[in-house]
Amino acid sequence: MTPWLTIIGVVPLAGALVVALLPKGRDLLAKQVALGTSLVVLALTIAMCLDFSTAKDAPRFQFVQSYDWIKAFGVSYSVGADGIALVLIALIAVLVPVVLLASWDDVEKLDADPASATGKDAPLSLRRSVKGFFALLLVLETMMIGVFAATDVFLFYVFFEAMLIPMYFLIGTYGGPRRSYAAVKFLLYSLVGGLLMLAAVIGLYVASTRQGPGTFSFEALAALDMSHFTQGWLFLGFFIAFAIKAPLFPFHTWLPDAGAESPTGGAVLLVGVLDKVGTFGFLRYCIPLFPWAAREFAPYVITLSVIGVIYGALLAMGQKDMKRLVSYTSVAHFGFIGMGCFAFTTQAGTGSVFYMVNHGLSTGALFLVIGFLIDRGRSRLISDYSGIAKIAPTLAALFFVSGLSSLALPGLSTFISEFLTLVGTYTRYPVAAVIATTGIVLAALYILLVFQRTMQGPLSTAHAHLKDLRGREVAALAPLLALMIFLGFYPKPVTDVITPAVQATLQDAGTTDPTPTQLQSK
Repeated sequence: MTPWLTIIGVVPLAGALVVALLPKGRDLLAKQVALGTSLVVLALTIAMCLDFSTAKDAPRFQFVQSYDWIKAFGVSYSVGADGIALVLIALIAVLVPVVLLASWDDVEKLDADPASATGKDAPLSLRRSVKGFFALLLVLETMMIGVFAATDVFLFYVFFEAMLIPMYFLIGTYGGPRRSYAAVKFLLYSLVGGLLMLAAVIGLYVASTRQGPGTFSFEALAALDMSHFTQGWLFLGFFIAFAIKAPLFPFHTWLPDAGAESPTGGAVLLVGVLDKVGTFGFLRYCIPLFPWAAREFAPYVITLSVIGVIYGALLAMGQKDMKRLVSYTSVAHFGFIGMGCFAFTTQAGTGSVFYMVNHGLSTGALFLVIGFLIDRGRSRLISDYSGIAKIAPTLAALFFVSGLSSLALPGLSTFISEFLTLVGTYTRYPVAAVIATTGIVLAALYILLVFQRTMQGPLSTAHAHLKDLRGREVAALAPLLALMIFLGFYPKPVTDVITPAVQATLQDAGTTDPTPTQLQSK
């Protein structure tokens, strides 16, 4: 079998090395190499997806590779992809070239800003590096692919921590005015979660040594017979780490700062992919490894998720900064995803994974459109814009479609995932599903209000000469919009891949779908 996962993980790392080794002054070549590398990864990922079998007798994990790494401690380089990991890796492969294309001139614009600490009047040694920016994005791609592909818990932990490094430098070096604060806050929160996970990983290894040779293999750990006490504490170690990463309420406070201060491309990958590691971890590790604890804690997680849906939406409505607004909408969206993960139904689980994909597409598009607007208007404040649709109709149209996708309009892919999540949750937690449905109404308010305030009304004199989107920017957005529309009408190719993996997770958790109630005829 072709080692797809290793190949697509190594290619961007090799591309990053080539970009970093290019001589000074070859910035255009660095961009071209980075974009070409990401397109190769996309082509390889498409080939891998076509090679993935959805037959009933197909193994759960495919493209499996396993080699001893630290044999004395049972650590191995083990990778494999089930349907959940596959669609998230495909999301990475789509978003990275989009981000590279959308960020083509971002570093030069930062250094051309006289107000920047690394602006045109700063010494060359302090200016931001174009090569560094594009190399960091490629390194980040490798780390993100690795974290979803790993089937050895220790290897997963290594990628989980390693992907913080390129993201930290992207925020801290290429971000907004408060980039240092946001980068440090992002890193500290993530490291605290990582330390809790490390303690739980060590605990898992100790538990495995009591029942045989010590191991970090996912399948071997899932077969362990652990006491309820042990499961409970280890579950909390993993859960809190993943809840911080997602982020799930009340562990979300780092996201608005990191999302607002990240460069636009970094924000797309941060919210569109990195945060999915948390919700992916719920399904891959928390539920299968600790089934009793997952069932016991599920009502509390559902409660936190519902609070997050409402809380995130209300805070989004009160934001003056457009990038912070989008960041808070993600807190609400992750509430839906977390609710679907712990509802323990096939519909809700499939909906939550599909929601991860669609959130990456819709929020990625929304961040890009807002980034293009901020780049032109030089302000993130909603109040500084008005009537932009009169002079930039393409930007306004794409803003509108991206916003409609974020609020889950029927006909767009997010509607399918949100509907499946709510219906699946209702069969087991009807009150939570009903309360969470109010988040849809609030989403319509915060999206439509920001569109009305910025795109409609009288044209602001300060932006009378603002230019519409260029061809490169439209080309960057086009794949995301096309996928949102296509999957909105025909989600079957994705849901058929996700559903068997979700059913296997439910089986690991020792749960089944609720039996439908039937009306008795007289």
